[in-house]
Amino acid sequence: MLHTLIVALGERSYPIHIGEDVLTNAELLLPHIHGKKVVIVSNTTVAPLYIKKVKALLANSELAVVEVILPDGEQYKNMETLQTILTQMLESRCDRKTTVIALGGGVVGDITGFSAACYQRGVNFIQIPTTLLSQVDSSVGGKTGVNHPLGKNMIGAFYQPQVVLIDINTLDTLDDRQFSAGMSEVIKYGLLWDREFLDWLNDNMTALMARDKSLLIHAIHRSCEIKAEVVAEDEHESGVRALLNLGHTFGHAIETAMGYGVWLHGEAVATGMVMAAQLSQSMGWLSEEDVDYTRAIMKKANLPIEPPEEMTSVQFNEIMSVDKKVLDGVLRLILMKQLGKAAVTSDFDHQALQDLLSV
Repeated sequence: MLHTLIVALGERSYPIHIGEDVLTNAELLLPHIHGKKVVIVSNTTVAPLYIKKVKALLANSELAVVEVILPDGEQYKNMETLQTILTQMLESRCDRKTTVIALGGGVVGDITGFSAACYQRGVNFIQIPTTLLSQVDSSVGGKTGVNHPLGKNMIGAFYQPQVVLIDINTLDTLDDRQFSAGMSEVIKYGLLWDREFLDWLNDNMTALMARDKSLLIHAIHRSCEIKAEVVAEDEHESGVRALLNLGHTFGHAIETAMGYGVWLHGEAVATGMVMAAQLSQSMGWLSEEDVDYTRAIMKKANLPIEPPEEMTSVQFNEIMSVDKKVLDGVLRLILMKQLGKAAVTSDFDHQALQDLLSV
């Protein structure tokens, strides 16, 4: 059964199609391709699994297809790889009607979207996310970009896709660690927006981790539904959209300090959400039971709940000082007023933060 959501952004609104065997339905893809050339960007892990399926959807359309295959890993989400994509597009004489398809996880989606935003000041862009994390988070909402050695996702653009195609069958080939990392972002939506969904996840986590497809479709659908609602209200993150960064300020610091790819994004964010819960408790917003609940649901999803032992408070502070949520030199954090309701604040107990980072 196909589930379809709309990200409501006026003239730039687009559908998200979720279901099994989505990559066998050309009618979901072809209407969003307007020129005569398609660039499929993937990586060395995903391309052997799914690029033939995507090309088969294009086979009877007389489209010229260019393949750009990147190395796999967060460490390659950088300006050098962006240059590789743009060079191949130039060498293939892509024009402004070219459509660029991101086939892969969050790294592929982010860097492909940014290349589409940059090339000739913007060409059509389609997301085909193949990991749980990219299906529920990075493929939706138009955030694109690359990392810098001094900070994650510090260079990028808001650039919306034409369509997002989520085929949950691609999760069959996802390894357990990547699957858990994706579940971190699913849990995030419950923690920041929907307590009922959070409790549903907690009750069904064993079956979700066993990859029950009917439950997965619901989890992905609800996650995308929440993100679409938030993005429609605040596309460029000037307000409520910042809530979607729950756990990310701490998590990005962990990723940056440890070296991109050592901790997966979802693993770092899971620990970041536990740290946010602990700081929220110090503010009197969460109870000890709420923090224990947060730790427990992360454990059910096989996610870490403690930052790396080798990370120091100095590293945390240095990296967090260049976080995108710093405004006029003031750090803002996303904390939880209660489970299921987050808030952006710069009015937190700074000593409690330093105590948390020094543990």
